[in-house]
Amino acid sequence: MLLLAVIASCATLPSVTFNSSTTEDAARRPKLIVGITVDQMRYDYIERYWNDYGNNGFKRLLGEGYFCRNMQYNYMPTYTGPGHASIFTGTTPAYHGIIQNDWYERSSGKTIYCSADSTVQGIGTTSTTAGKMSPQYLQSSTIGDELKLFSNNKSRVIGIAMKDRGAILTAGRTADAAYWFVGGNEGTWATSSWYMNDLPQWVKNFNANGKAEAYMNMTWNLERDESNYDESHADNNGFETPFKGTLRPVFPYILSELRNTNGNFDLIKATPFGNNMTIDFAKEVIANEQLGQDEHTDMLCMSFSSTDYIGHQFGIHARETQDCYLKLDKLMEEFLNHLDATVGKGNYTIFLSADHGGAPTPSHMMEEKANAGYWKSDNIEMDVEQMLVTQHGEGDWVLNESNQNIFLNRKLIEEKKLNLKHLQMEVAEFVQEQAHVSMAFTASDLGSLSTKSPIAEIVQLGFSQQMSGDVLYVLQPDYMEYGMTGTTHGSPWTYDTHVPAIFFGFGVKHGENYTHQNITDIAPTISSICKISFPNACIGQPISDAIK
Repeated sequence: MLLLAVIASCATLPSVTFNSSTTEDAARRPKLIVGITVDQMRYDYIERYWNDYGNNGFKRLLGEGYFCRNMQYNYMPTYTGPGHASIFTGTTPAYHGIIQNDWYERSSGKTIYCSADSTVQGIGTTSTTAGKMSPQYLQSSTIGDELKLFSNNKSRVIGIAMKDRGAILTAGRTADAAYWFVGGNEGTWATSSWYMNDLPQWVKNFNANGKAEAYMNMTWNLERDESNYDESHADNNGFETPFKGTLRPVFPYILSELRNTNGNFDLIKATPFGNNMTIDFAKEVIANEQLGQDEHTDMLCMSFSSTDYIGHQFGIHARETQDCYLKLDKLMEEFLNHLDATVGKGNYTIFLSADHGGAPTPSHMMEEKANAGYWKSDNIEMDVEQMLVTQHGEGDWVLNESNQNIFLNRKLIEEKKLNLKHLQMEVAEFVQEQAHVSMAFTASDLGSLSTKSPIAEIVQLGFSQQMSGDVLYVLQPDYMEYGMTGTTHGSPWTYDTHVPAIFFGFGVKHGENYTHQNITDIAPTISSICKISFPNACIGQPISDAIK
């Protein structure tokens, strides 16, 4: 009787019809996903330069899209490689494996670069190093990987950036291509044999069209009248790094006069013209690879790298930095118009965020009497070494100190029959007592840490049992290891973790929120809009309010 009752109740439910036609199914997904990373873009660059932006660049993205005003990185270190990987995988270095830009490998005693691959060949470059790149160290899938899996490899996924890691780690392991700009004396877009054995003809044509040389004959001058730059420092100040061969960091910058002392075509990367080159190349990718032109969702992963080069050299309050963003705003308008014309307004989805923020220049903050300063990791390495010699006898106790990771000589510890966990704790307690260190953690603790401390959780999510050091430490806010001009990033503090996150186009509601969101929430949000599986190591949650 119970079975009959269930059957009868089911018979009264409303019927649901699923139309499986190709046309109907395609209409449920965007034709093209464009994932944009603006390297070193702090959240406040949206607000600080708002009055100087035009109406159809960043303002259009916010006016029609969805703006997450409290997007935060939920791990340390906030570097370029881990940042790009985290946005597109929906997970953190603990799981995707890109724990730094460069990290010490205990087994070999060598430093590993996050995109390096000695087993591949450069394609489109004569450099013996610049082309030997791949995503071999990326341990989890990206949005693009899941798109290709869903479509049975019919979706096209391509990454582009001035930096190789910005192109490679966003597109994923199964991408159709990743292209990056090789400077030096070449000035070409290149790839590696991980993706192909020869450049497509259209890339060869682009490299031969004289674009790079044309930009090298440009002059970098202010985009607007000087009076519009009151959000920035005076042009000539002591907190910025001049280009090599010049005495002062002041406009105008005549690239033809600077190229020989600043790496020739590498100079393009360190000016706003690197962003122009990226847009130029993106248009060619869309046209020649026919992205967004059929029923299978394609993806273009693009990173604007020049903002990071400029931020490092000039700092967050420089006119050069502000001018770069005003120029980028105009490029965003140009690119949106291009997408409207080629893919069709309403047919594509954009998400825009940053791989990390940037710290205020400590020398400037010190002049303002803020708590800030500089740090030398060589000192802590020598002090730890001397402490261990004093306590346990002679030996090479510290194998490496890098990225605020201390690697102990485990072979020596074993030979002396010492307890590794106890020695890690001894070092952590010693480091914790040093001036300007905020906290220190042992690898043993991080492997099993259960704490409500937000900074401890951030350190843990950037920690790898296999690759990180024995002791990790965090400096106080506004302390860094860097020169006295310009700035850097990498910390767990909000100037490095707080970034913009904007969703725009197909499947996106208009609105904004101030709710805390993690950078790992971007990938599942885009995956939900595309109606595909989340990347396989994703720990984030979809931002449901942003999804139409």
